[in-house]
Amino acid sequence: MEFTQREIMNYRNLGKTGLKISELSYGSWITFSNQLDEKEATEIMKVALDNGVNFFDNAEAYASGHSEIIMGNAIRTLGLRRDSYIISSKVFWGGEKPTQRGLSHKHVIDGCTNALERMGLNYLDLYFCHRPDPETPIEETVRAMHTLILQGKICYWGTSEWPAQQIQKAYQIARDLNLTPPAMEQPEYNMFNRERMEKEYTELFEKEKLGTTIWSPLCSGLLTGKYKEGIPSGSRASLSNYQFIKTNIEASSNKHRHEKVEKLSVLASNIGIPLSNLAICWCLKNKAVSTVILGASKKSQLIENLASTKYLSLVDSSVTEQIEKILLV
Repeated sequence: MEFTQREIMNYRNLGKTGLKISELSYGSWITFSNQLDEKEATEIMKVALDNGVNFFDNAEAYASGHSEIIMGNAIRTLGLRRDSYIISSKVFWGGEKPTQRGLSHKHVIDGCTNALERMGLNYLDLYFCHRPDPETPIEETVRAMHTLILQGKICYWGTSEWPAQQIQKAYQIARDLNLTPPAMEQPEYNMFNRERMEKEYTELFEKEKLGTTIWSPLCSGLLTGKYKEGIPSGSRASLSNYQFIKTNIEASSNKHRHEKVEKLSVLASNIGIPLSNLAICWCLKNKAVSTVILGASKKSQLIENLASTKYLSLVDSSVTEQIEKILLV
């Protein structure tokens, strides 16, 4: 049975901006087109919306743009007011031709134009540089993003999986040239991937109040415990075009992670929290996290994940200490 989350969904400022973003959000990577058709995607977005989610994440690379088409059609089917939700896209992998890739001024502008066309929107709320581009000067990319903001095509721009040094350089360039600086970064963050959020970006959080839209809080499903007996049929690790996820999960070098998941599962059971909710709550406890992007492919999974906010108070300092003991072994 679905519960109404609107009254308990919290909204955080995206970094130092005034934008209020739901602390739990929904992303279409892998799911839209690969696991969900347009009807199913629309249904799962409605579940998210009904439970207080206001941010939906996308990218030009997701299903080669088809994910954006599906999301745009879902928005129209649901009849959403443009001022009621936040939507993003990312630029880097737009096609195979040299002018369709990277972060050149041309591709940043073209990528945004194409994303808006696919989604049927007049502007994007958030626009990310999907990866750093060693072949394009950062100044060129910052200027392109500033241009899009002046044109009213995007509200805020940010980075995804950029090293702290390059983000700091973007800030400095923006200050020196009176351009718009990045407002957010989208790093992977979960119990097994912590370095950037907890160490590398520390100065950016303190000095710049950088916002974050973190992805893979469940470490591609590993932190649900569902891979205990192998790769379940229908999971993202079973998809032929995402075999790298399966390879990573089954790697002998990651055996210690599976052992830790077993211990975390026992801890979660003792506390009375499903393991997946414990993992999401752990992410939310980090004040530098603006929103946790969920990627459920089933409505039941999404409803379960959205219930995480109900358990936040149970994940107190004693619980986080026990989690640390398990993770640091």
